[in-house]
Amino acid sequence: MNEDFNHLSDEEKLKAENEFLKMKLMLEQGAQFGTMQTDSELPAGIENEFLNHIMAYEKQAVERKMIKIFDKIERPNHFKPVNEIPDDEIENAWNNLDEYLRKYSIELSVCSPNISDRELYRFTTEELFNHEMNDMNVPGMMSCFTYDEFYPDYKYDNTRHAVEDCIEVILKKKHFDWMPLLKKENLRINDHYPVSEKEYINLINRFKDAYEDIQLQEMNDPVCTIEGNSCYVKGNYDITLTFSSEEIFINGEWMVEYEFDEDFGFWEIANVQVEGINF
Repeated sequence: MNEDFNHLSDEEKLKAENEFLKMKLMLEQGAQFGTMQTDSELPAGIENEFLNHIMAYEKQAVERKMIKIFDKIERPNHFKPVNEIPDDEIENAWNNLDEYLRKYSIELSVCSPNISDRELYRFTTEELFNHEMNDMNVPGMMSCFTYDEFYPDYKYDNTRHAVEDCIEVILKKKHFDWMPLLKKENLRINDHYPVSEKEYINLINRFKDAYEDIQLQEMNDPVCTIEGNSCYVKGNYDITLTFSSEEIFINGEWMVEYEFDEDFGFWEIANVQVEGINF
């Protein structure tokens, strides 16, 4: 900065610099800074550090330099090939590799519980090392990668989604107005076919309105089967319906059928069957 702030205190200098940095970000990057009503003002030093990190990020983002991860982590040669590591040492080997990556602000996470430490080690040393990333050096910023984005575990993903985002949503009292991964049209729910996404949601909410309360009591461990471009997730349920202060117990099987959209590369819900429920 060229401004002469010698007559200001250190705190006032930081505040003036912060205002200058904000103006620069607004003019050059279109940034917007709102005002927050808080009991205490953000210390000028913390705000200054934050603004300088943003400036560094924006500068490096414009330059957009790419680098192989192996080069980013200074080409280590002490990580053994995965096939040379005994089973009783692989957990420690992966933890050491993970810790080493984090020193360079790189993180590899995984969603599926079915992925072993050996596979994470293999993937990192044999594939991720050769992957290119933005060469960013901003304090506190992590470059994050997810194993599942490279190798999706469709059985795990579809099972979790079928339970948490579909069947559990249907078998509870609360209304909903959106469900992820639904086909937009030609849906089937029990005997209703074809229905649109909106009709599907209305049928379920109409079922919810028929009862004073709906309590999901139990869901067993579901089973997922994938056959080509079709996927079936099946399980059992127990619910309690309250109607005119009387409780009705219902149990039965449920099934969520997915179809794979080859054009966009994801699974969509095409058919939902819930035994014992009249939609």
